[in-house]
Amino acid sequence: MTPLLQVSDLQTYFFTFRGTRVVKAVDRVHFTLQEGETLGLVGESGSGKTTTCLSLVRLLPPAARIVGGRIDFEGEDLTQKSPRAMRRIRGRRIAMILQDPMASLNPLFTIWMQVGEPAYFHQQLRGRPLRERVRSLLTAVRIPSPEVRMREYPHQMSGGMRQRIVGAIALAGGPRLIIADEPTTNLDVTIQAQYLNLLKEIQRETGVALIFVTHNLGIVAKMCDRVAVMYGGKIVEQRAVRDLFDSPQHPYTRALLGSIPKIGSKEPLYAIPGQPPNLADLPSGCHFHPRCPSALPRCTTEEPPDCNLGKGGMARCWLVHQEAEAYHGDSTP
Repeated sequence: MTPLLQVSDLQTYFFTFRGTRVVKAVDRVHFTLQEGETLGLVGESGSGKTTTCLSLVRLLPPAARIVGGRIDFEGEDLTQKSPRAMRRIRGRRIAMILQDPMASLNPLFTIWMQVGEPAYFHQQLRGRPLRERVRSLLTAVRIPSPEVRMREYPHQMSGGMRQRIVGAIALAGGPRLIIADEPTTNLDVTIQAQYLNLLKEIQRETGVALIFVTHNLGIVAKMCDRVAVMYGGKIVEQRAVRDLFDSPQHPYTRALLGSIPKIGSKEPLYAIPGQPPNLADLPSGCHFHPRCPSALPRCTTEEPPDCNLGKGGMARCWLVHQEAEAYHGDSTP
């Protein structure tokens, strides 16, 4: 089956003044996404998750640019698209929900204008059909009294309602893929659960694919089919969710899972020693080796290749590679 999205060896770098330093924010990242599937992107702050997502929609800041790789979406390489062509794709075929809804909503315009704009621009709706479209979108994201709310402004709504409005804007163009960049960070636990259930309902009804960026592995277990763990600008492990939780292979993945509180457990939470790497001055070899309790001598000098774990899973770790080679003879894809 041809994937909806296939990212191959994506490289996105930040270039400092006069190119004196290069920050490898995304370094040879690759993954696929099928129609209707949910992929979780997890990792500490600064691991490259958001830059990966911004690369997909070509909304990078001026200092950053894609220097290599492909982003094939519905059979087209987005890295080769002109800015004008990307404006037709964003909102209509790929939509993005940002972490802070107030950064996405304009305080000077009504909800009606902001939700209606993508339908006006991408679907050429006008007049009554446009109004009906806005009402149906607000109803779909469980906004009460949509006729009243569409005349209001963002400041008149709660944080949970603003996040739902941003979701309605994302749905307005009828996209095939929605990228949600930590959309529940500013919500309390009850509203967070409601919002996640809403996203799953929308996904079942529309068949839209979802890339979900989060720090919360509990959300990953609830929302995602597969998960990609990022560290130092690279994907270090990629598995089906159940496989990753049952038998994490990369030491960083195990450390993340070990830091999750467990109900009824009296054991202290595991804390990963040290700090995430500086992407402008990455350590040699495996980027995780300065913090890894299982590091081998070669981890400090040689970058590990992808180790094929079967069923579409992979891990970038010399220890995993060594164990797989011992049992199966060869671990490279």
